[in-house]
Amino acid sequence: MGQVVSVAIYVLCALTSAACAVMLLRGYARGRTRFLLWSGLCFLGLFVNNLLLMIDRVFIPDVTFFPAEWRSAAALVGLSLLVFGLVWDAE
Repeated sequence: MGQVVSVAIYVLCALTSAACAVMLLRGYARGRTRFLLWSGLCFLGLFVNNLLLMIDRVFIPDVTFFPAEWRSAAALVGLSLLVFGLVWDAE
């Protein structure tokens, strides 16, 4: 039962971050507001992080396919893009 719940959580987190990225990037394509671009890229990085985690824990549970540093690097890149966008657009 615990395995099913953890898989459901991984899938829901990945789908949520992907949906946020798609909606934010579509909003950017329509309105050209740069804050939407940076936010969309951030959620894209978080989606990649969740996807790598899901591959590591669900699809290939016996082998550590992606080290934790690689997964964290995807989230770090996404969050760094958001911080960069916030600082750059604050002017």
